[in-house]
Amino acid sequence: MTTLQKLMKEIKNLKPIPAVANQLLTVVDNPDSSMEDIANVIQYDPVITADVLKTCNSAFFGLKNPAESIKDAVNMLGTDQVIELVLLKSGAKALSGSQKGYGLEGGDMWRYSVSSAVIAKQVAVKLSLNNKNTIFTSALLKDIGKLILDNHVSGASQQIRDLVENKDFSFREAEKKILGIDHAELGAMIAKMWKFSPRMIKIIRHHHLPEESMIKDKEIAAVYLADCICMMVGAGVGLDGLSYRFKKQAMKELGVSADDVAMIIAEFGINIQEVEELLHIV
Repeated sequence: MTTLQKLMKEIKNLKPIPAVANQLLTVVDNPDSSMEDIANVIQYDPVITADVLKTCNSAFFGLKNPAESIKDAVNMLGTDQVIELVLLKSGAKALSGSQKGYGLEGGDMWRYSVSSAVIAKQVAVKLSLNNKNTIFTSALLKDIGKLILDNHVSGASQQIRDLVENKDFSFREAEKKILGIDHAELGAMIAKMWKFSPRMIKIIRHHHLPEESMIKDKEIAAVYLADCICMMVGAGVGLDGLSYRFKKQAMKELGVSADDVAMIIAEFGINIQEVEELLHIV
């Protein structure tokens, strides 16, 4: 059995994120969708409904009247806040383990993924990009391929390290060379199997900008820039973050300056603190 055949078998055994997350993004992507449509998707998942209501009614939000339904929560918190809560909760279990091959202890990948998603949304808001929720979710789940590839990376760690240290390969380039596939490509395969939208699959597949032409796609470039900023602030950086290829052209293409990045980092400190408080509640 080839490495790719083994990986495909492992993908089938990977527990998918709750279907409600994907359904929610489909509804959100439809410009004719209403707040009621969004609430209707969430309310049929009892676990996520309970979590959203628990969070909504916590001291963090300080609501005078408790929310008694998802529709109440959407009305009180706003669509974006509820969507983010659902997506964060949906990804939590899948991403919270350790990935030793990538030098990530338990919870590191989850913190990094959340940080990347928060920054990606900040970039999307700054640039007035559409599909902010899709960008947020793509950034949150872009490294899902690492869950499957981790053991294979561990087994080939010496070969990968040799290419990184002696041949000037990035970590992603080294895993591609040794294993025949990298975590972004594998992540796109998982996303396709889980029936994510073509747009999300494309962002996940190209989030490292292996092809220079993808810089022209502002949504992909935004997720890539968020990844780079995560490296700058040291949010959950593993072994691959220590040998990352930074393409300055992405900032130029997006019209983002060094001052803009400094401001994004400053805002991130506030935003991630709020998210951490919410996640402790959830």
